[in-house]
This record gives sequence, C-alpha cells and structure tokens, in this order.
Amino acid sequence: MRGPSMAPALRDEDVVLVRWGVRPKPGQVVLVSWASRPGQLSVKRASHEVDGGWHVVGDNPFASTDSEHLGPAQVLGVVKARLWPRPGFRL
Repeated sequence: MRGPSMAPALRDEDVVLVRWGVRPKPGQVVLVSWASRPGQLSVKRASHEVDGGWHVVGDNPFASTDSEHLGPAQVLGVVKARLWPRPGFRL
C-alpha cells in the first residue's frame, strides 16, 4: 500500500492480504479500481453501494483521493489482514 489515505488503520508501505471476489459490507477495507483511472488500484473503506459500484473513502480525510473525487469504485476484494510490518486483523 502506498500513501497516507488510510492512516491510522494502514500506513504507507504496509503489505495487506486481500480476499479477491468477496462482496464487501459497509465499513470494510477494500481493494478497488477506478474507471476514471485505468490501471490504478487503491485501498479504501467501503461506505455504501451506488449505481455503477461502491462509494469508498479514505480514513484520512486530509490525504485521500476517493469517490468524492473519482466517482464510484469497482471493488476487487476485501482486505482481510495487514501482513507487514505490524501484523494485524483489526482494520
């Protein structure tokens, strides 16, 4: 993961475990892609389902580019755990 958008839950350079193809629930941390930014993957928090995908937000409102700027995101999977450098399951 790169960037401060998910601090304090996740930090720059954390390595996460993603379960691909899982339907998210609001509040879960997810891996997403953006129609407006092909090829870019982001880790965000699922807020709610909208037409065309999910509204997602970063935990750090001062350093996040999310659905407020880019529109709905396509959820690719749910982040299940942080593996490195501080292993943990509470996200």
